[in-house]
Amino acid sequence: MTEVTENSKYNDKEYVLKAVSEQGALLDFASDDLKDDKEVVLAAIANNPEALEFASNRLKSDREVVFNSVSKVGWTYCYAQNDLLNDKELLIAGLKISGQILYYANSKMRDDKDVVLEAVKNKGIIVKYASKRLREDKDVAIEAIKQDKKSYEFLGEKVKQDDEIQKMLQ
Repeated sequence: MTEVTENSKYNDKEYVLKAVSEQGALLDFASDDLKDDKEVVLAAIANNPEALEFASNRLKSDREVVFNSVSKVGWTYCYAQNDLLNDKELLIAGLKISGQILYYANSKMRDDKDVVLEAVKNKGIIVKYASKRLREDKDVAIEAIKQDKKSYEFLGEKVKQDDEIQKMLQ
């Protein structure tokens, strides 16, 4: 009978699947092949959405894999590969959990009103990462201030002068 070495068990799909199903972060110790196995990575993410960090770059480009993580723990959006960074639905799913991930969004997404509104509803002060145009938008300003009055500091100069905005601060 062949002795199973410590390293070989991390390449044994059955062993790793069981391990990551019970403790997702153990994906970090899996072989590169298994970090690139969608079944294994999805099992790890189902247990611990933060396990996305340890998935292969190919699977960090897989919308289903990334969505399963981001929709539960928004900040894991930072691991998404470039080809997913224009996926508005994916970003909004993460923003509902963590508005702060607007920080990781590209300039196109930071200039999308739907995206920015979702972000500021969750974390008003994140308006500071919105495009200059949207920091002047009254709807965005209202939602940001409703969530956190401190967000006023990061709004555009023109919208700061709006009477409705000024009343919200009193």
